[in-house]
Amino acid sequence: MKPDLFEAPDYYNLDDLFSEEHKLVRDAARQWVKRDVSPIIEEFAQKAEFPKQIIGGLAEIGAFGPYIPEQYGGAGLDQISYGLIMQEIERGDSGVRSTASVQSSLVMYPIYAYGSEEQRQKYLPKLASGEWMGCFGLTEPNHGSNPGGMETKFKDMGDHYLLNGAKLWISNSPFADVAVVWAKNEEGRIHGLIVERGMAGFSTPETHNKWSLRASATGELIFDNVKVPKENLLPGKSGLGAPLGCLDSARYGIAWGAIGAAMDCYDTALRYAKERLQFGKPIAAFQLQQKKLAEMITEITKAQLLAFRLGQLKNEGRATTAQISMAKRNNVEMAIKIAREARQMLGGMGITGEYSIMRHMMNLESVITYEGTHDIHLLITGADITGIPAFK
Repeated sequence: MKPDLFEAPDYYNLDDLFSEEHKLVRDAARQWVKRDVSPIIEEFAQKAEFPKQIIGGLAEIGAFGPYIPEQYGGAGLDQISYGLIMQEIERGDSGVRSTASVQSSLVMYPIYAYGSEEQRQKYLPKLASGEWMGCFGLTEPNHGSNPGGMETKFKDMGDHYLLNGAKLWISNSPFADVAVVWAKNEEGRIHGLIVERGMAGFSTPETHNKWSLRASATGELIFDNVKVPKENLLPGKSGLGAPLGCLDSARYGIAWGAIGAAMDCYDTALRYAKERLQFGKPIAAFQLQQKKLAEMITEITKAQLLAFRLGQLKNEGRATTAQISMAKRNNVEMAIKIAREARQMLGGMGITGEYSIMRHMMNLESVITYEGTHDIHLLITGADITGIPAFK
């Protein structure tokens, strides 16, 4: 087991822009990752198993609903703190960050933003503490980038709703206690429903044989005449804008998280380049290796500034969907390019589990696709600047 020697790059002194609370939150998450994630994550990725023993630690560092008010069990932090927590967790592993992102932005957020007071009181404290874990059901076997075409439906049966359909590629589903599920009513209007494990006809088969996010549990949600109590309907918002609002929060977290993965790859490559001797000197002395490292730190710095400004806009309630899409797309592309360059710098060692780079690279192949594919985010920006949607 190799020690975690990670040192975070801060080429433009961004620490000067963060509050003391921001730094305390970030450093607590960083130390937790070093202590509880780094020593075990390669083993769990090789086994393709989620390390459930870290759930309590994620709750302790405020990773579950950090911006949810304290009265509901959240930490009551701002959006930059949320981003920094996601950055540090994804520095450890994208799959672990996915678990926290889903719990925060896709389960707790819609219950807080669209739920009734009774729903908030019932679910949010247990989700914040990690006693209950949640998942988010939007993507379907036949509908990914076009969620409005969903086929999952529910009928009003008088004293309950009857839910039928299926969801695919659902993080946390194999062990989730609660699922926030998006389905169409008889008029074709999209609503959110809270489905609990144990409801008859509700099953969550696990997805196997993944080469990416191997330390994250992924599965399906199957609804076969599931009776959902009427009080489990989210009353505050309906229509496609409701789930898309959740995705905005998740994409924002990803924009920060991807920086963490890039930082880890850069830090690993820099340390290796200083230690690896070829032709009588460290490979860091060669121009091509310095070019790679210089480009990496430049791109990381640009992504940090993009995420920080977006965090300010989020705190002010001014961040647009298109701005969030730009940051998600840019930062994930940046991270995956750095992972590939860093892998080359390590040569054959770069593909082994002794280093984190190949695991990050495989994980980022999922991150660049989920919460809106790379190309879809490009078209969101295109539609925003031209006023002409090109999705159809």
